[in-house]
Amino acid sequence: MQRRVFTQALSLLVAAACAAPVLADPVYPNKPVKILVGYSAGGPTDMVARMLGTKLQDKLGQPFVVENRAGAGSNLASEAAAAAAPDGYTLLVAAAPITMNVFAYKNLKYHADKSFEPISQISSSPGVLAVAPNSPFKTVDELLAYARSNPGRLNYGTTGLGGSQHMATELLQLLTKTKYTHVPYKGASAVLTDLMSGHIDMAFMTASGAMPHLQAGKVKPLAVAGETRLTSLPKVPTFAELGIKGMVSDSWNGLLAPAGTPPSIIRKLSSAVNEIVKSPEFKSRLQTAGAEVIGSSPEEFKKTIRQELVQWEQQFKEIKIELQ
Repeated sequence: MQRRVFTQALSLLVAAACAAPVLADPVYPNKPVKILVGYSAGGPTDMVARMLGTKLQDKLGQPFVVENRAGAGSNLASEAAAAAAPDGYTLLVAAAPITMNVFAYKNLKYHADKSFEPISQISSSPGVLAVAPNSPFKTVDELLAYARSNPGRLNYGTTGLGGSQHMATELLQLLTKTKYTHVPYKGASAVLTDLMSGHIDMAFMTASGAMPHLQAGKVKPLAVAGETRLTSLPKVPTFAELGIKGMVSDSWNGLLAPAGTPPSIIRKLSSAVNEIVKSPEFKSRLQTAGAEVIGSSPEEFKKTIRQELVQWEQQFKEIKIELQ
Protein backbone atom coordinates (compact mmCIF):
# COMPACT_ATOMS: atom_id res chain seq x y z
CA MET A 1 0.00 0.00 0.00
CA GLN A 2 2.79 2.43 0.97
CA ARG A 3 4.61 1.64 -2.27
CA ARG A 4 1.46 2.32 -4.30
CA VAL A 5 0.90 5.64 -2.50
CA PHE A 6 4.53 6.62 -3.07
CA THR A 7 4.27 5.75 -6.78
CA GLN A 8 1.08 7.79 -7.17
CA ALA A 9 2.60 10.75 -5.37
CA LEU A 10 5.70 10.59 -7.56
CA SER A 11 3.53 10.46 -10.70
CA LEU A 12 1.64 13.56 -9.57
CA LEU A 13 4.90 15.43 -8.94
CA VAL A 14 6.22 14.52 -12.39
CA ALA A 15 2.97 15.59 -14.04
CA ALA A 16 3.00 18.89 -12.18
CA ALA A 17 6.58 19.52 -13.20
CA CYS A 18 5.78 18.85 -16.86
CA ALA A 19 2.77 21.17 -16.73
CA ALA A 20 4.65 23.98 -15.01
CA PRO A 21 5.47 27.03 -17.12
CA VAL A 22 9.02 27.72 -18.22
CA LEU A 23 10.71 29.67 -15.45
CA ALA A 24 12.34 32.97 -16.28
CA ASP A 25 16.10 33.04 -16.34
CA PRO A 26 17.11 35.65 -13.73
CA VAL A 27 20.04 36.77 -15.88
CA TYR A 28 18.24 36.69 -19.25
CA PRO A 29 19.73 36.75 -21.77
CA ASN A 30 22.84 34.71 -21.00
CA LYS A 31 23.37 33.34 -24.51
CA PRO A 32 22.67 34.43 -28.12
CA VAL A 33 19.05 35.15 -29.07
CA LYS A 34 17.68 34.20 -32.49
CA ILE A 35 15.36 36.63 -34.29
CA LEU A 36 13.41 34.93 -37.09
CA VAL A 37 12.27 36.94 -40.12
CA GLY A 38 9.86 35.50 -42.67
CA TYR A 39 11.23 37.50 -45.59
CA SER A 40 14.40 37.74 -47.66
CA ALA A 41 17.40 39.79 -46.59
CA GLY A 42 17.23 43.40 -47.73
CA GLY A 43 13.48 43.85 -47.39
CA PRO A 44 11.75 46.26 -44.98
CA THR A 45 11.08 43.69 -42.25
CA ASP A 46 14.65 42.42 -42.45
CA MET A 47 15.93 46.01 -42.21
CA VAL A 48 13.90 46.70 -39.06
CA ALA A 49 14.94 43.37 -37.51
CA ARG A 50 18.65 44.00 -38.09
CA MET A 51 18.45 47.56 -36.75
CA LEU A 52 16.65 46.30 -33.66
CA GLY A 53 18.93 43.29 -33.19
CA THR A 54 22.05 45.44 -33.19
CA LYS A 55 20.61 47.78 -30.57
CA LEU A 56 19.30 44.92 -28.39
CA GLN A 57 22.77 43.38 -28.43
CA ASP A 58 24.26 46.66 -27.26
CA LYS A 59 21.63 47.07 -24.55
CA LEU A 60 21.32 43.51 -23.21
CA GLY A 61 24.86 42.26 -23.76
CA GLN A 62 24.21 39.18 -25.91
CA PRO A 63 24.09 38.72 -29.71
CA PHE A 64 20.63 39.00 -31.27
CA VAL A 65 21.11 37.13 -34.54
CA VAL A 66 18.68 37.61 -37.43
CA GLU A 67 17.80 34.44 -39.35
CA ASN A 68 15.83 34.78 -42.60
CA ARG A 69 13.33 32.02 -43.37
CA ALA A 70 11.56 33.36 -46.43
CA GLY A 71 8.68 31.59 -48.12
CA ALA A 72 5.02 30.60 -47.84
CA GLY A 73 3.92 34.18 -47.24
CA SER A 74 6.19 34.43 -44.16
CA ASN A 75 4.57 31.33 -42.62
CA LEU A 76 7.81 29.33 -42.42
CA ALA A 77 9.30 31.73 -39.90
CA SER A 78 6.04 32.19 -38.01
CA GLU A 79 5.53 28.45 -37.64
CA ALA A 80 9.12 27.94 -36.49
CA ALA A 81 8.78 30.72 -33.91
CA ALA A 82 5.45 29.37 -32.64
CA ALA A 83 6.98 25.90 -32.18
CA ALA A 84 10.15 27.14 -30.43
CA ALA A 85 10.78 26.79 -26.72
CA PRO A 86 9.11 29.65 -24.81
CA ASP A 87 12.33 30.73 -23.12
CA GLY A 88 13.04 34.06 -24.84
CA TYR A 89 15.84 32.73 -27.04
CA THR A 90 13.76 32.53 -30.22
CA LEU A 91 11.83 35.64 -31.23
CA LEU A 92 9.98 36.74 -34.37
CA VAL A 93 9.95 40.12 -36.05
CA ALA A 94 6.59 39.83 -37.74
CA ALA A 95 4.89 42.00 -40.34
CA ALA A 96 1.22 42.83 -40.90
CA PRO A 97 0.53 39.69 -43.03
CA ILE A 98 0.72 37.51 -39.91
CA THR A 99 -2.85 38.58 -39.11
CA MET A 100 -3.94 38.12 -42.74
CA ASN A 101 -2.47 34.65 -43.16
CA VAL A 102 -4.98 33.21 -40.68
CA PHE A 103 -7.59 33.74 -43.41
CA ALA A 104 -5.39 33.21 -46.48
CA TYR A 105 -3.99 29.74 -45.72
CA LYS A 106 -5.47 26.42 -44.73
CA ASN A 107 -3.93 24.23 -42.02
CA LEU A 108 -1.62 26.84 -40.51
CA LYS A 109 0.49 25.55 -37.65
CA TYR A 110 0.09 28.79 -35.72
CA HIS A 111 -2.47 31.45 -34.88
CA ALA A 112 -1.54 35.14 -34.83
CA ASP A 113 -3.20 35.67 -31.45
CA LYS A 114 -2.99 32.32 -29.64
CA SER A 115 0.52 31.17 -30.62
CA PHE A 116 2.51 34.23 -29.54
CA GLU A 117 3.19 36.62 -26.70
CA PRO A 118 3.28 40.19 -28.10
CA ILE A 119 6.32 42.20 -26.97
CA SER A 120 6.02 45.49 -28.85
CA GLN A 121 4.80 46.90 -32.14
CA ILE A 122 7.91 48.56 -33.53
CA SER A 123 6.82 50.62 -36.50
CA SER A 124 4.13 51.39 -39.05
CA SER A 125 4.53 52.24 -42.73
CA PRO A 126 1.97 52.93 -45.49
CA GLY A 127 2.05 51.24 -48.85
CA VAL A 128 3.08 53.24 -51.93
CA LEU A 129 1.70 52.25 -55.33
CA ALA A 130 4.66 52.30 -57.71
CA VAL A 131 5.20 51.39 -61.36
CA ALA A 132 8.27 50.43 -63.36
CA PRO A 133 10.61 53.35 -64.21
CA ASN A 134 9.88 52.98 -67.93
CA SER A 135 6.11 52.78 -67.36
CA PRO A 136 3.93 54.93 -69.64
CA PHE A 137 1.71 55.76 -66.65
CA LYS A 138 2.48 59.03 -64.91
CA THR A 139 -0.64 59.18 -62.74
CA VAL A 140 -3.08 56.81 -61.04
CA ASP A 141 -5.84 57.99 -63.38
CA GLU A 142 -3.80 56.94 -66.43
CA LEU A 143 -3.12 53.53 -64.92
CA LEU A 144 -6.77 52.99 -63.98
CA ALA A 145 -7.99 54.04 -67.43
CA TYR A 146 -5.73 51.48 -69.09
CA ALA A 147 -6.64 48.77 -66.57
CA ARG A 148 -10.36 49.25 -67.17
CA SER A 149 -9.87 48.94 -70.94
CA ASN A 150 -7.48 45.99 -70.60
CA PRO A 151 -8.57 43.77 -67.68
CA GLY A 152 -5.75 41.53 -66.44
CA ARG A 153 -3.14 42.92 -68.84
CA LEU A 154 -1.17 44.66 -66.09
CA ASN A 155 0.58 42.44 -63.58
CA TYR A 156 1.54 43.26 -60.02
CA GLY A 157 4.11 41.79 -57.64
CA THR A 158 3.59 40.89 -53.99
CA THR A 159 5.37 39.09 -51.17
CA GLY A 160 2.77 36.32 -51.40
CA LEU A 161 -0.89 35.44 -51.13
CA GLY A 162 -2.72 37.28 -48.37
CA GLY A 163 0.15 39.65 -47.62
CA SER A 164 -0.18 43.41 -47.28
CA GLN A 165 0.84 44.05 -50.91
CA HIS A 166 -1.64 41.48 -52.15
CA MET A 167 -4.51 42.73 -50.00
CA ALA A 168 -3.78 46.36 -50.93
CA THR A 169 -4.09 45.53 -54.64
CA GLU A 170 -7.21 43.46 -54.04
CA LEU A 171 -8.69 46.48 -52.26
CA LEU A 172 -7.67 48.75 -55.16
CA GLN A 173 -9.41 46.40 -57.60
CA LEU A 174 -12.53 46.39 -55.44
CA LEU A 175 -12.67 50.18 -55.04
CA THR A 176 -11.84 51.05 -58.66
CA LYS A 177 -13.49 48.14 -60.50
CA THR A 178 -10.24 47.09 -62.17
CA LYS A 179 -8.45 43.75 -62.61
CA TYR A 180 -4.73 42.90 -62.49
CA THR A 181 -2.70 39.69 -62.68
CA HIS A 182 -1.01 38.55 -59.47
CA VAL A 183 2.70 37.57 -59.47
CA PRO A 184 3.78 36.38 -55.98
CA TYR A 185 7.41 36.46 -54.77
CA LYS A 186 9.22 35.24 -51.65
CA GLY A 187 10.16 38.70 -50.41
CA ALA A 188 9.92 42.45 -50.92
CA SER A 189 13.45 42.75 -52.31
CA ALA A 190 12.59 40.36 -55.16
CA VAL A 191 9.45 42.38 -55.95
CA LEU A 192 11.49 45.58 -56.00
CA THR A 193 14.16 44.07 -58.28
CA ASP A 194 11.63 42.94 -60.88
CA LEU A 195 9.71 46.21 -60.69
CA MET A 196 12.90 48.21 -61.32
CA SER A 197 13.74 46.02 -64.31
CA GLY A 198 10.22 46.24 -65.74
CA HIS A 199 9.43 42.51 -65.41
CA ILE A 200 6.28 43.48 -63.53
CA ASP A 201 4.12 46.56 -64.13
CA MET A 202 3.21 47.69 -60.63
CA ALA A 203 3.38 46.92 -56.92
CA PHE A 204 2.44 48.33 -53.56
CA MET A 205 5.82 48.93 -51.97
CA THR A 206 6.27 49.28 -48.23
CA ALA A 207 7.63 52.80 -47.86
CA SER A 208 10.17 51.80 -45.22
CA GLY A 209 11.78 49.25 -47.51
CA ALA A 210 11.71 51.02 -50.87
CA MET A 211 12.14 54.69 -49.98
CA PRO A 212 15.66 55.18 -51.45
CA HIS A 213 14.52 53.65 -54.75
CA LEU A 214 11.29 55.67 -54.75
CA GLN A 215 13.18 58.92 -54.13
CA ALA A 216 15.83 58.11 -56.75
CA GLY A 217 13.28 57.33 -59.46
CA LYS A 218 14.36 53.69 -59.80
CA VAL A 219 10.66 52.95 -59.42
CA LYS A 220 7.95 55.55 -60.03
CA PRO A 221 5.61 56.32 -57.07
CA LEU A 222 2.04 57.21 -58.02
CA ALA A 223 0.11 57.37 -54.74
CA VAL A 224 0.41 56.76 -50.98
CA ALA A 225 -2.04 54.40 -49.28
CA GLY A 226 -1.98 56.35 -46.03
CA GLU A 227 -3.93 59.05 -44.25
CA THR A 228 -1.41 61.77 -45.10
CA ARG A 229 1.45 62.36 -47.53
CA LEU A 230 4.87 61.06 -46.58
CA THR A 231 7.49 63.58 -45.49
CA SER A 232 10.00 61.66 -47.61
CA LEU A 233 7.71 61.87 -50.71
CA PRO A 234 6.01 65.26 -50.36
CA LYS A 235 4.92 65.47 -54.02
CA VAL A 236 3.19 62.09 -54.09
CA PRO A 237 -0.55 62.37 -53.31
CA THR A 238 -2.59 60.04 -51.15
CA PHE A 239 -5.35 57.96 -52.73
CA ALA A 240 -7.88 60.00 -50.76
CA GLU A 241 -6.63 63.16 -52.46
CA LEU A 242 -7.25 61.46 -55.79
CA GLY A 243 -10.84 60.68 -54.85
CA ILE A 244 -10.32 56.99 -53.96
CA LYS A 245 -11.65 56.90 -50.41
CA GLY A 246 -10.81 53.95 -48.17
CA MET A 247 -7.65 52.99 -50.06
CA VAL A 248 -5.46 52.58 -46.98
CA SER A 249 -2.79 49.92 -46.53
CA ASP A 250 -0.69 50.09 -43.38
CA SER A 251 2.22 47.70 -42.95
CA TRP A 252 3.71 47.28 -39.50
CA ASN A 253 6.53 45.38 -37.84
CA GLY A 254 6.42 43.97 -34.33
CA LEU A 255 8.36 41.67 -32.00
CA LEU A 256 6.71 38.45 -30.82
CA ALA A 257 7.76 35.54 -28.60
CA PRO A 258 6.31 32.00 -28.47
CA ALA A 259 3.21 31.61 -26.32
CA GLY A 260 4.10 30.74 -22.74
CA THR A 261 7.24 32.87 -22.60
CA PRO A 262 7.53 34.09 -18.97
CA PRO A 263 6.06 37.55 -18.32
CA SER A 264 9.35 38.77 -16.79
CA ILE A 265 11.16 38.12 -20.09
CA ILE A 266 8.38 39.77 -22.09
CA ARG A 267 8.54 42.85 -19.84
CA LYS A 268 12.33 43.05 -20.04
CA LEU A 269 12.32 42.81 -23.84
CA SER A 270 9.41 45.24 -24.22
CA SER A 271 11.12 47.82 -22.03
CA ALA A 272 14.36 47.48 -24.02
CA VAL A 273 12.60 47.66 -27.40
CA ASN A 274 10.60 50.74 -26.46
CA GLU A 275 13.69 52.59 -25.27
CA ILE A 276 15.49 51.68 -28.49
CA VAL A 277 12.78 52.57 -31.01
CA LYS A 278 11.99 55.88 -29.32
CA SER A 279 15.62 56.96 -29.28
CA PRO A 280 16.35 59.91 -31.62
CA GLU A 281 18.70 57.85 -33.79
CA PHE A 282 16.33 54.93 -34.36
CA LYS A 283 13.33 57.22 -34.83
CA SER A 284 15.17 59.38 -37.35
CA ARG A 285 16.30 56.38 -39.41
CA LEU A 286 12.78 54.98 -39.62
CA GLN A 287 11.16 58.31 -40.46
CA THR A 288 13.71 58.95 -43.19
CA ALA A 289 12.79 55.55 -44.61
CA GLY A 290 9.08 56.38 -44.58
CA ALA A 291 8.00 54.65 -41.38
CA GLU A 292 6.66 55.90 -38.07
CA VAL A 293 7.84 54.60 -34.70
CA ILE A 294 5.19 52.94 -32.48
CA GLY A 295 6.84 51.32 -29.43
CA SER A 296 3.67 49.90 -27.88
CA SER A 297 3.23 47.88 -24.70
CA PRO A 298 2.54 44.10 -24.92
CA GLU A 299 -1.11 44.78 -24.03
CA GLU A 300 -1.49 47.45 -26.71
CA PHE A 301 0.13 45.23 -29.32
CA LYS A 302 -2.16 42.32 -28.43
CA LYS A 303 -5.17 44.62 -28.86
CA THR A 304 -3.91 45.70 -32.31
CA ILE A 305 -3.48 42.08 -33.40
CA ARG A 306 -6.98 41.16 -32.28
CA GLN A 307 -8.53 44.18 -33.99
CA GLU A 308 -6.78 43.33 -37.25
CA LEU A 309 -7.98 39.73 -37.10
CA VAL A 310 -11.57 41.02 -36.98
CA GLN A 311 -10.90 43.49 -39.82
CA TRP A 312 -9.21 40.99 -42.12
CA GLU A 313 -11.81 38.29 -41.55
CA GLN A 314 -14.43 40.70 -42.90
CA GLN A 315 -12.29 41.85 -45.83
CA PHE A 316 -11.41 38.32 -46.91
CA LYS A 317 -15.11 37.48 -46.97
CA GLU A 318 -15.82 40.51 -49.17
CA ILE A 319 -12.96 39.86 -51.59
CA LYS A 320 -13.57 36.07 -51.60
CA ILE A 321 -9.95 34.97 -51.87
CA GLU A 322 -9.52 31.22 -52.27
CA LEU A 323 -7.53 29.73 -49.39
CA GLN A 324 -4.19 28.07 -50.16
